[in-house]
Amino acid sequence: MSNRTGRTATAGFAAAIALFLVPASAATLPDDRTWLVRMISCKGNGVLMEVYLPQSVVFAPHGGMAAGKTADGFYTLDLTELNKGKDLEPAHVTMSADKKSVTVDQYTRGLPPTRIPVGGGTVDFDQRFGVGAKCGAFQAQDPNYGN
Repeated sequence: MSNRTGRTATAGFAAAIALFLVPASAATLPDDRTWLVRMISCKGNGVLMEVYLPQSVVFAPHGGMAAGKTADGFYTLDLTELNKGKDLEPAHVTMSADKKSVTVDQYTRGLPPTRIPVGGGTVDFDQRFGVGAKCGAFQAQDPNYGN
């Protein structure tokens, strides 16, 4: 194999690896015309957790998230008090069929989904930082939107 062929094969291999390293969620990131709405906020021991959904989901006809439907949203874990910063990561957000709970699936972390009562409550996100987090009501900025 010539040197040129070897370089071409190496470059192709590197490009293929780079494509596999890009998370699938990168294609679903909002563009510069999309804005996100904080739908739930939770406070743990020195940490904050929030869930955001695109405005197209929040302000959809008939009151936002439909029962039994899943939307692509974002989850933040704010570890600023612990001097570790604040991350924004993709998450799947599902409204239960009875509209009594919301499930947040942090699929990029491989964590079990977290079920949060729509009216708020205490939940466990991850076992390192999010144990015993107290969450406010889902869509607390306007809990009667669409009703």
